[in-house]
Amino acid sequence: MLNQRLLTITTLPTITTTPTFLTATTTLTFTTLTTTPTTTTNMETLTIETPKLKNDFLPLNGTDYVEFYVGNAKQAAHYYKTAFGFQDLAYAGPETGVRDKASYVLQQGKIRIVLTTPLHSNHPIAEHIKKHGDGVKVLALWVNDAYDAFEQTTSRGAEPYQQPQTLTDEFGEVRTSGIKLYGETVHLFIERKNYKGLFLPGYKELKTAYQPTTTGLLYVDHCVGNVGWHKMNDWVNFYEDVMGFRNILTFDDKMISTEYSALMSKVMSNGNGYVKFPINEPAEGKKKSQIEEYLEFYEGEGVQHLALATDDIVKTVTDLQNRGVEFLSVPTSYYKELTARVGHIDEDLEPLEKLGILVDRDDEGYLLQIFTKPVEDRPTLFFEIIQRKGAKSFGAGNFKALFEAIEREQELRGNL
Repeated sequence: MLNQRLLTITTLPTITTTPTFLTATTTLTFTTLTTTPTTTTNMETLTIETPKLKNDFLPLNGTDYVEFYVGNAKQAAHYYKTAFGFQDLAYAGPETGVRDKASYVLQQGKIRIVLTTPLHSNHPIAEHIKKHGDGVKVLALWVNDAYDAFEQTTSRGAEPYQQPQTLTDEFGEVRTSGIKLYGETVHLFIERKNYKGLFLPGYKELKTAYQPTTTGLLYVDHCVGNVGWHKMNDWVNFYEDVMGFRNILTFDDKMISTEYSALMSKVMSNGNGYVKFPINEPAEGKKKSQIEEYLEFYEGEGVQHLALATDDIVKTVTDLQNRGVEFLSVPTSYYKELTARVGHIDEDLEPLEKLGILVDRDDEGYLLQIFTKPVEDRPTLFFEIIQRKGAKSFGAGNFKALFEAIEREQELRGNL
C-alpha cells in the first residue's frame, strides 16, 4: 500500500518582457524520392529564412515527460511495459491522496511517459478521452526556470494553461507552469534542479513484480503534431515568436505526396536542437490524406507520433516485433535500389529488409527509421523508432514509400 505524502503548492504572478530577433539564412540539403521507391533520387537544396535569437530567452534541456490521457491507465501501463519495454517508476492515485485520477509513470533510458486516467465520468479528463480517445495531452519540457519560462512565453502571446506553482515534499521542490498549444495539447515547463525525488511531489515509487526487460529505447528524438487546414504556418509562427524556435526544414505538398494524397510539414527546433517539433497539415489530393484521417478520428488537432531513439535499431525492432508491436511494411522493391540511393551503410541489408527498416541520407550522415501502426483503435497515435548515424534530417527520401504504406492501411480501414 502506498502512503499519502504532504504536498505543498505555491503560485507566483507573472511579469512581461520583449523579444529581440536577428535574421539568419539556413541551407539544408536532403534527398527526396521523386517517383517510386525503386527509382533514383535527386538532391534538392532548401533555403529557409529563420529568426535567430541574440539570446535564447527560453533555454530547454530536453523533453521532461510525455503524458497520455487514457481510458485505463493500469492496462495501458501493462501494454507499454510488455510491448515497448518501459519500467515502473512512480505512481499517484487514491493510495497517495489523489482522489480524482490515477497516474502511472514509466521510464526507459531518458524517456518518461505518464499514463493518466480519471476515476469519475464527470472528470475533464474523461471528456478529453470521450472526444479524442487515448492520446497525448502534455508535452513537458525540462527548463532551468519554470516561472521565467511562463513569463517569457505568455508575454509573447501564449495562452496560459497552468499558472506557475511550486510543489514540495521531503525530497525538495519542483516548479511548474504551462501554456496551451494546438487542439487541447499543452506544454508544461518543469524545473527540477532542487528536487531529489523519483518524479514529482505527490508521487510514490512504483514497484511491481512484473518488470520486462528494456528494448533499447534511449530518448525522445522528436514529436510530430497534426493541425488543421491552413493552420501550419500559424503554429510555425507561434513556435518562432512565442518560444524562440526556428524553422529548420520545410516540406511542401510536392515533396510529400503520392498518387492519391499529400501533406505539408515544417520542422521547428529550439536553439540548442534538443527539442524538435515537426508540424503537419493536410494538402489537396485525390483522396483523404493520413492527416485528414487523423483529424477526423481524433476529432481535432493533436500529437500524431513520438519518435524514440535507439543506438541499435535492428536489435530494438526485432525485440519490439517479438513482443507484438506491429509496424508498417514497404515493398521489397524498396531495398533493391537502397545502396545506390543512400550509398554505403554499416548495416547488412538482409535484416533491414526482413524488419522493414527504412534508410535515408543527408550531408551529415544517414539515419534508419521505422513506424508502428497506430497503437490505438482509432487511427491516431503511433510511434517512430529512429537511429541516427550523423544525419540531422527526418527521412525525406522515405516519404513516398512510407506514405504509400500508410495509404494501404487507410484503404483496409475504409478511410482512403
